[in-house]
Amino acid sequence: MLFPAFNVNDSVTKSKFDNLYGCRESLADGIKRATDIMIAGKVVVVCGYGDVGKGCAHSMRGYGARVLITEIDPICALQAAMEGYEVVTMDAVASIGDIFVTATGCWHVIQGRHMELMKDEAIVCNIGHFDSEIEMSYLESSPDCRKENIKPQVDKWTLKSGRSIVVLAEGRLVNLGCATGHPSFVMSNSFTNQCLAQIALATETHEKKVYTLPKELDEEVARLHLGRLGANLTRLTQKQADYLGVPVSGPFKPDHYRY
Repeated sequence: MLFPAFNVNDSVTKSKFDNLYGCRESLADGIKRATDIMIAGKVVVVCGYGDVGKGCAHSMRGYGARVLITEIDPICALQAAMEGYEVVTMDAVASIGDIFVTATGCWHVIQGRHMELMKDEAIVCNIGHFDSEIEMSYLESSPDCRKENIKPQVDKWTLKSGRSIVVLAEGRLVNLGCATGHPSFVMSNSFTNQCLAQIALATETHEKKVYTLPKELDEEVARLHLGRLGANLTRLTQKQADYLGVPVSGPFKPDHYRY
């Protein structure tokens, strides 16, 4: 490293807020703007139950969809099951889903063979970090697949099966391609931790390596946003702090520690 740097992407106020709550709103925004479809009653398959997948699943269930989850991680799969979602494989549900959402960061989660099994006019989109989650190369290189552009970022692909699917944003991020991304409030979390990290780099001495955002700064990001939501933080008394064995002095104390 030629200079010190902060990894703000893995901070709590980014990964557990931007990914979860941002996607919970912007996925539906992208799908609705692109298709005007009614989500209630539909079968929505969410591929991946990480922070992004959790937000997507919560959103779709909130609209009244029957949400199915595919997952490779046993812990995430268990979380999904204990939230009441059915954990399935893509091979098992490709033919019954109405809307498919990839949220894994993995490669070719939805493959050409899955698309050929899908219902007529099933909707396929991606909200994962990379644009390789849907095997777009199958559609683009197969002579049996024909593309009809419905409107910008909305393409109807007629498949070898004779059925068609609707692909949003050409397999790239649907919330950016078909909508305007996350709401500004949740993005403020991410930008605030960047600002605090830059201030720390400018005002403190650091070795030339990559740091994660300190817990104190991560919590300060959250604290700065509480007032806007009308949230009041409980503060420890001196006796409570003594009981827990935590300090009550410092730049982010005494409300650094809380119930």
